[in-house]
This record gives sequence, C-alpha cells and structure tokens, in this order.
Amino acid sequence: MKRSVLILLLITSAFAANSKKPPAAAAPTEAIPAMRVAMNSVNPNNISAHVQFLASDLLEGRGTGQRGGDIAADYIATQFALYGLKPAGDNGTFMQRVPMVGVTTDPSTNITLIINDKPLQLRQNDDIVSMDESQSATSDLDAPLVYVGYGIVAPEYKWNDYKDVDVKGKVLLMLVNEPPSDDPNFFKGRALTYYGRWTYKYEEAARHGAAGVILIHQPEMASYGWDVVRNSWGGERAYIRTENAPKLKLASWIQFDVAQKIAGAIGKSADDLIHMANSRDFKPITMKVEVKAHMVSKIRPFDSNNVIAELQGSDEKLKNEAVLYSAHYDHLGIRPGMAGDNIYNGAVDNATGCAMLLEIARGFASAPTAPNRSILFAAVTGEEQGLLGSDFLSRHLPFPAGKITLAMNFDGIRPDGIPETIELSGVERTTYYLTAYSTAKEFGFDIKPDSNPAAGQFYRSDHFSFAHVGIPAFSVQEGLKYKGHPLDWGVQRETDYDEHRYHQPSDQFDPTWDFSGLAELSRFGIELGWKAASQQELVQWLPNDEFEEIRKASEQDVKK
Repeated sequence: MKRSVLILLLITSAFAANSKKPPAAAAPTEAIPAMRVAMNSVNPNNISAHVQFLASDLLEGRGTGQRGGDIAADYIATQFALYGLKPAGDNGTFMQRVPMVGVTTDPSTNITLIINDKPLQLRQNDDIVSMDESQSATSDLDAPLVYVGYGIVAPEYKWNDYKDVDVKGKVLLMLVNEPPSDDPNFFKGRALTYYGRWTYKYEEAARHGAAGVILIHQPEMASYGWDVVRNSWGGERAYIRTENAPKLKLASWIQFDVAQKIAGAIGKSADDLIHMANSRDFKPITMKVEVKAHMVSKIRPFDSNNVIAELQGSDEKLKNEAVLYSAHYDHLGIRPGMAGDNIYNGAVDNATGCAMLLEIARGFASAPTAPNRSILFAAVTGEEQGLLGSDFLSRHLPFPAGKITLAMNFDGIRPDGIPETIELSGVERTTYYLTAYSTAKEFGFDIKPDSNPAAGQFYRSDHFSFAHVGIPAFSVQEGLKYKGHPLDWGVQRETDYDEHRYHQPSDQFDPTWDFSGLAELSRFGIELGWKAASQQELVQWLPNDEFEEIRKASEQDVKK
C-alpha cells in the first residue's frame, strides 16, 4: 500500500473516531426536511480537522503538480468515496486529469534595460519577477519598450490603449488595474473588472503579437504588496500544456522605483505615466528604452487533477441539471533554498474552503433523499497559477454549462467566529439574489457589498471560470462584522491576515481558531444550493450583464 494512501486511511479513521456531536444548526423556519438533515449534520470539528491536515507540513504547501498537492487530491477523493458520492472524473474515477507544464525561471536569467544608452540590470525577485510563458527552455529577446497605459481594449467603454499601433515583437510597459472612475457605467465605477486583471493584460498583449509585458507594480493599484507578487511568481508557475494560444516570452512585474527610472528616459515620472493613461485620448509611447533578456527556464511537464464528485438528483427530469460547489485545494508549495520556513501551508487559503466543501458534500450525502437536481462537488487545482483547474473544468464539465443552474465557490474564509455580515461576490448580478438575501436573513446574516471592490475579487477566484462559460456563479465569503465583536475587530483581523499571512509561510493552522462561523456558512451554503436545485427555473444572469448572452447561448446549445 502506498504511504500516502495509508496516511489518508489513518487520518480518516481518526477523524471518524473523534467526531463530536455537532451543535444545533440555525435551521430555516420552513426547511425541506431532507435539507434540514443535511444542514444539521454539519460539524465544525470536522471542518477544523480537514484544515489541520490539509495545512500540515506533511502536505508541503499543496503545490500544483507537487507531492503535497497530489496527496491533498487523494485525500479529498477518499472523503468523497467515504460519503458514498458518485465519481464524476475521468473513466469512473474522482480525478479529472489536467495536463500542465511547470515553468521555473532559472537564476541565470538576465534582464537588462538600456535606458538612454545606459544599462540597468534588473535583479530577479527584487526589481523584477519574470516568466517565459512560451514553455521554451531558453529564449532571447531584444526589443523596444512601448508604454500602452492600461493595455486595455474595451469597445463597450470606447477605450483602446493600443490605437491600432503595431506592437508585434515589442515589449509593452503597462499599468495594472484600469482607468479610475466613480461612474458605474464606466468600467463599473470603483469595482475592478476583468480588464484590470494581470491575466487579461497578458492575454491581450499576446493577441496583439507582443513579445513581452512589463507590469508596473504599485500596492494601491494592485491591492497587494510586492511580497505577494514575489511569493506568487518566485517559484514554479504552471500553464495548461495543451493550449495553443499565443504566449509571451517575457511576462513580468517591476517595482515602482524601476518604473521611475524608465519614465525618466522621456523626462517624466511614473506618476506622470499614470496620469497620461487616464484619458481616452492616450496613445502608445515608444520609450527610449531597449529590453534585452536571456530567459532560462526549467520546464517540467506533469499532470495535476481536479477532484469531482456527484450526488445524483431525485427528479427524473431535473437530475440532468446540476448545482456546482467548488473550492481550490492548491497553494504555493515549497520554495527550495529559501531561508527559514519555506513551506506555504495555505491554511486559510484555501484549506478552509476545501474543508467546507467536504463538509457540505458530507451533509448532502447524509440526507435521506437528494434534491431534485444533481449536485456536483469540485476541488480544483491550479487556482494560484491563474484559475487553471477551474478554467479547464469549465471547458470539460460533467454536465453541459447550460444545464448547471448555479455555481458556488468557497475561498479563503478566516475561522474568526460567526459573522454577522457576509459577502456573496457576484450573486447581485443574478436572478438568485432575492433568494440569497432572504436565506441570509434566516441565518442572521446581512449581505454587504464587496468591502474592497477595487481589488476585483469577482475576477480573482474560481467562480469566475464558471461565469466565463455562462453559469451564474459567485463566492461565499464572511464579512467584517462578527458576533460579539465591534466592526473594527473584523477590520483589524482582515488587515492582519492580508499584511502578515496572505501568500506567506505564516498562513498556518492555529488550534485556537473558532470554526463555528465556517460551519454556519456551510449550512447556509447547503440551503442556498438545495433551493437552487429544487426550484423549477434555472438561475439566470440579470439583463445586460456581461455574461447574459453567453448564458443564453449555452442553453441554446443543449437544446440542439
């Protein structure tokens, strides 16, 4: 028997032996009896135990395609099997193979900027983080630098930073985020859209034939510090192996002070560059800078897995439709050669979401009857690499996208007790909002808007992959006000996590954590999903939402 499987069996046996009777749930006043059984079965001790195991040093930070990540996938599949759920992966298994390739930038990589004929060599991880997305072991680049503002082409907002300028073979300097506005009809006002995400910037530049992109990092615009960028990009980055889309030879971020030196080449400051980009009249600027890069990369082809289970619906007609629950199990793994603690355990991000997914799955499986529609549970890989696992799943679903009524995601929920406010990023864009609102009230939750809309949370977690194929989708998140504490306490807890633990080795399991809130949110998630699985009509995006037409097309596809 493999050591990892033996470990899973021992851990599972221990959890079963030590499970305590769960506290009474905050059951709704008119709950479906089977739904109430599922909700009442939720046990915070189970959630805590799952988090403790998934975030242990044994799993080595659950890196994508690494030993610890594979153990996590095996563990989750074992739990699904113990619950009696049906495998929904490949060939009658719980595993859906996701072909990937890992790229690690070698220290011998050399990137130099020639600014007004003077060389400036950039230090990897200090001045710049860089990756060669072409999946080549070595590549060379010698190209002019062109500043393209935010690097956005958005016809619906009459915005085009490229202005039909030929940027083929060039390196593009650009800003993260998008033009600032308080107008909800212009890039959705203060809320970040997908146009502001680094993933979009790279994709759009590649579509224009650019050889590389240099993103200017500024904490206020990126909504996270340089440590997050360095920790996320300093090790191996994964890509889907079978993709044929154009890729950049140089995908990179630079520190703001490097941007200052680049701006000086045209007699400007970095702040001047930002100001210039905030106008529709902005036109690309060829900087007096050449980019010379010798990229050396370690290339590692590998397979990772999404872990997918199904509870078949009870209605003969509606069981061919589904509700989807998701959470990502991967984190950043181990950084070889890093001094001190080099294991990125990812306790909050996202052992918590996986633990909730497992307890929700167990709750559904414990009910005497299933809801009308089928329920899918997906623990996905590669979220930290750019939503890779959920993106792959969205294009290889067990059910057609047009037959999945709703997708709910759980990601990075802090065990700080029972929240009085919650955030459901994206539900307000769907016809399911009123149901979510009334259900939240039953639990004593007050739904609040995104506390940091400029961070673009809707486009940063796995539910976005499902929205992208038309499925109404949102994430369940705690708010900032907790029972028994003033609002400032929750704000301080979130700030402390963001500054001291997010994407850092210090995101570790704490035995003093209070998992009662995660249990209550799991019960809430069960009721939301059960109701969506029971109502006759499919959930839709609201009129004029960016995903409305994709939803209509996906439903038409299944009718053909």
